[in-house]
Order: sequence, then structure tokens, then C-alpha cells
Amino acid sequence: MKITNVQFSPGVSSFYFDDQAAIKGGAGMDGFTYVGIATTPGFDNIRQSGEAISVLLQLETGQWAEGDCAAVQYSGAGGRDPLFIADRYIAWMNSNLRPLLTGRDVSSFAENARFIDLITDNGRQIHTAIRYGLSQALLDATAKATGRLKLEVICDEYRLPIVTSPLKLFGQSGDDRYNAVDKMIMKRVDALPHGLINNVATKLGENGGRLLEYVTWLTQRIKKLRVDESYAPTIHIDVYGTVGLIFNNDPSAIANYLNELEKRAEKFPLYIEGPVDVGNKPGQIELLKAIKSRLSDIGSKVRIVADEWCNTHQDIIEFVDAKCCDMVQIKTPDLGSIHNTIEAVLYCHAHGVEAYLGGTCNETDVSARSCLHVAQATRPQRVLIKPGMGFDEGLTIVANEMHRNQSILKAKYGEIGASQ
Repeated sequence: MKITNVQFSPGVSSFYFDDQAAIKGGAGMDGFTYVGIATTPGFDNIRQSGEAISVLLQLETGQWAEGDCAAVQYSGAGGRDPLFIADRYIAWMNSNLRPLLTGRDVSSFAENARFIDLITDNGRQIHTAIRYGLSQALLDATAKATGRLKLEVICDEYRLPIVTSPLKLFGQSGDDRYNAVDKMIMKRVDALPHGLINNVATKLGENGGRLLEYVTWLTQRIKKLRVDESYAPTIHIDVYGTVGLIFNNDPSAIANYLNELEKRAEKFPLYIEGPVDVGNKPGQIELLKAIKSRLSDIGSKVRIVADEWCNTHQDIIEFVDAKCCDMVQIKTPDLGSIHNTIEAVLYCHAHGVEAYLGGTCNETDVSARSCLHVAQATRPQRVLIKPGMGFDEGLTIVANEMHRNQSILKAKYGEIGASQ
């Protein structure tokens, strides 16, 4: 089955592009916007509207396969590709990618994914967002051409078992970190709330006191609102390196603080994502490794999640091999073609590190559903509810796609696999 027509259309993503450096540097807010001067190259404002590009591939049957090019909220930060603006790329995609895709056979997904991942422009790989969207469309094309679910294509090509049990879903609150928690508890989300702790003064506290208070509130809120004690979610908070800022990246001081957070979390497992950001990959690995070691020394069970400077498939291999973290966020748009995401999850599994198939609020419904298929094939320990920061909308997209796929798989194969 071959591609007969290729179209690229501009679109909007479910959130915004934010200049992380300016925000961490203390940028103030005016309503929903930030005030001040953007500092990350490519940004005109600290907060800009999110954009996407839809990839549409028509097959010989007349069916259209689709994928969405999208980039993370904090583009240009932590070693990531620069800001992704549709107008800067569509003309180039029409001139350079349409001829490469037209007439291409879609019987194999992985072969095509590797092909597009190696496309270069002026000697460099094309933007991760473009590779991300192209690979989604190629996966969808293979699935449509062969009458399979996208997850079945992945399982077949990577020789993975079909599993029908549900995945553990992780809700993100954005700045609405109180009301969103109530929603997450009511809908019994497996892990919560992300929290968006990206500013010392307003969210972490100069000595970490604001976050300590928040974790105390969070624990009490779960116990108050849950219907019964069988609901015991994991607490997972992303602090965007701010803990390192207040403790001058001292691993012992950071470990002691995280241990205090664990006490506030009581019996709920606690994961802390991105406790530090030292500005480069080697330093990040070494400091995370030191923090993890100190946590072990003091008997803390806090789990460290790697994010900043752990962007590409190769980065993930290096973080995993260094044993510097307990879990890796596999931030799907940052890995480019989704075969890299597949292989990153499998690498984590093979080396005893938990995999968190994440991404960004700044994606689309199409990319979120594609990632859910990847997750159902590869079985990471945690899956981000996305896109957007409204929580309910993302949960509808991800959870419903998961349940639909489960029903189809059970109809075809019966019950397979134990619940995680």
C-alpha cells in the first residue's frame, strides 16, 4: 500500500509555549500572560500561543492517515529543539517532505519511522516536532493499510505481547493545583498532580515551605475526598529544578528536604521530577546520582524522575545506564519519531528503571491518542494525561482511547495480561 497524496495543515495545540528561563527567573503574571522580557532564543513573548502542523497521508484506498507535529511547552529549554512555529516550517515541508513521502510504501512502520528520523536540513536532523508528527501519520497509515490497531502494528513489529489490562494514568494540574486535585481524586487517577512548581517565590518557597505545605494539604485532601482507602494514588510532583536553586545544588541538603516532603506525603508513594537543573547533561547525571545516593543513605523512599537534559533516545540510555534516577520521563515530542519512544520504554524495562511515557500539555488530541497506542504496546509504569491543562479534557481523550482499545483487543484475543 502506497501514499498517493500528502498534505500539511496549520493547527493549534492544547496549551502555550512558555519561556522557562524567564519564568524561573521571576517573571510576573498579568492574568494568564507573563510580563517581562523573553530570554530564550526564538520567543517574542514569555508566553505564546501553542501551534501544531497536521500531517495527512492519503493511501491508495482513499483513506487518510494523520499525525500532528507538536512541541513541548518549554521549547528551547534544557537542550531541546527551538520554538516550533507553523509558518516557519510548512513551506519547507511541502517542498522537501512531500516528494519523499509520495509513493512511499507503508507496509512497515518501523522502517519508515527510521527513514524520516534521518532526514536532515543543512546537515542537521529536522525539528523533533516534525519527526514526531510524521511518524504518527506513518504509524496510522500502516495500521489503516493492514486493518490493525496502531498498537497491534507496534506489537507485531517489535514482537511484544498483546496485553489488555489498563495502564496507570497520571494527571497534570497546571497552575490550578488545588481544584484539579479534587477532580483527580473524584476520577480516581493513579498518579497526581504534577503541580507545576516552576517558580521559587510563588510555588516552592524561598526555603521550600510552600511546597511542604502543599504536600501536607494534598495528603489530607486525598484522605478526605476518597470514597475508600483502596484508592491510594502516587504523588508525583515536577519541581523544574527549583529545589536545586534554593539549596545551591547541594545533594545532601536536597535529599534532606525531599525526605521532609516524604514525611508530609505519609503513606502515599512520592516521586519528585526534576529536582535540579545544572544546565548540562553530564552535570545533571552526576548530581541526580548523588541525590539518589544520599536518599538511600538516609533511608528515604522518595523516587527521582529525570526530565531536564534527558530528551533524546541516547540521553535516556545515558541516564538509565548511570543509574541516576528511579524513573525517566520519556517526553514524546522531544524524541522525534515515535519509534524512539517505543525503544526508550523498552530500554528502561530491560535495565530496571521505571518508564514514564509523558509529553506535554502543548500537544493535540491526535498526538495524545497516538502516544496512548505506544503505551498500550510497550506498557510503561506511568502515562501522562494529555493534552491541555484542563485535566478533564485530556482524561477523556487518553482514558477513553485506552478503554476503546481494550474492548477491541478483548473481542479479538480475550483477556490477556494481569493488571499492573
